[in-house]
Amino acid sequence: MGCFKALCAAAFVAGASNFAIAETVLIHGEAGPNRGARAAALQWFADEVAERSAGDMRIDIQWGGALFKAQAALQSVRDGVADMGTVIAVYYPQELVGYGIADLPLDNPDAWVGMRATDELMRNSDVIAQDLANKGLVYIGTFTTSAVHIGCKDAAIRSVSDIDGLKVRGTGAYGKVFGELGANMVNMSIYEAYQGLDTGLIDCSQGYSYAVSALKQAEVMDSYTLLDWGQVGGVGIFMNADIHADLSEEQKALLAEVGIDMANEFGRLITEANAKAIESMKTQGVEVIELPQEDRAKLVAAGAPYIGQWTETAKRVGLPGEDLLAEYQALITKYTAERDDAGYPWARSQ
Repeated sequence: MGCFKALCAAAFVAGASNFAIAETVLIHGEAGPNRGARAAALQWFADEVAERSAGDMRIDIQWGGALFKAQAALQSVRDGVADMGTVIAVYYPQELVGYGIADLPLDNPDAWVGMRATDELMRNSDVIAQDLANKGLVYIGTFTTSAVHIGCKDAAIRSVSDIDGLKVRGTGAYGKVFGELGANMVNMSIYEAYQGLDTGLIDCSQGYSYAVSALKQAEVMDSYTLLDWGQVGGVGIFMNADIHADLSEEQKALLAEVGIDMANEFGRLITEANAKAIESMKTQGVEVIELPQEDRAKLVAAGAPYIGQWTETAKRVGLPGEDLLAEYQALITKYTAERDDAGYPWARSQ
């Protein structure tokens, strides 16, 4: 029997006693390559599961879309093509409405705060858990793309008024708001943005600092504006519900424990990667601009209708949208206060 539709047990013989030890191997499908901050966090998750279970459980990551592409992740995990996998909410606006709350243009650009708030909501909300169960899924842990900023060539965004007339590659609701503020939106992936900027097909591209560095986009940028607005956080690990049900209670608890801790580890990785990327841009001659607070407030206000649209969509699929939004915003406040009072977990004295 293959490992994709059921748990795999590998028996090992210890010496002459013929004592067999069963190891549970879970196949994880990942559409992205084995490089970058998210890949490092996913590998950390797998390593921690193996170490903390003392050999009882192991995650076998299949990288680079070997099992399925990002757009097919949800149905592939649900149908048992893999035991678990990385799922991106933006590809499933109807199926993952609850998780899509992490993609809303809320006033929260902090990656760690966003992940901790998202993780606690997803882990503790009975209505979201039941909605996922109805789709054959169990939530395990979360990532984030981190704060949405914007880089430009032969242009600079110093205020909201500068957006008008620019050709922009956008990201989700953040791109839609730019369109409403006068930008000419161009449908283009982040991987095509380098060529788009280089050839003049676009003036600016919304993205994430670490991604700008990884994709070498600073080579074709003159300016980079820190919007400090919000993030796209609906990226996480989900598991096939039947496979999860077959695990022991100890194994379920371990996956949850490591999933919670992964937010701290990825928070460290992505925060450091973003800071390094911005410093690298400066050394390459890219002007790094901080958007004035009054303009930042205009962006937050302009994004409010999309938050309202989300609550209505949630209601249509049977979720208490307003209650979930209030709970999520309270969690953002909670973890913002923790960060301000105690610092990030990786920077606290032991």
